[in-house]
Amino acid sequence: MAANSRLTIAVHVLTWMALSERRGRQVLTSDQVAASVRTNPVIIRRSLGELRQAGLVTVRHGVGAGWSLARPPQEITLLDVYVAVEREPLFALHRSEPNLECPVGRGIRPALGRFYGDVDRALRRELAATSIADVLHETLKTGQE
Repeated sequence: MAANSRLTIAVHVLTWMALSERRGRQVLTSDQVAASVRTNPVIIRRSLGELRQAGLVTVRHGVGAGWSLARPPQEITLLDVYVAVEREPLFALHRSEPNLECPVGRGIRPALGRFYGDVDRALRRELAATSIADVLHETLKTGQE
């Protein structure tokens, strides 16, 4: 099963926008962002659309068209980004009902539901503790080593 990279792409996009903003460039085109991510601009536009719906970026049309952060990078958490781009739970239960006559089949869904709920709460707590500014800081620090 392939891993989902939507969160990673969205965080990359926002981190690049934060760095560009720090360097005085307030607006970026999807082509400019795609060059950093090294992917098709269509994928970037899809991600930016989700981020815009969540109020994390804004778009400007016409002269000077492009995308910019809607809030300062220190006010955008990874949880904000996660909620904007992830539609499915991290872990899913069976697609069909297990055998309820089997003791494992009868109890597996409630048991895993509790465990998965704990994991989801822990994930959200960790993501809420990290901002795009934190990611930018760590990225620049790591890139210089």
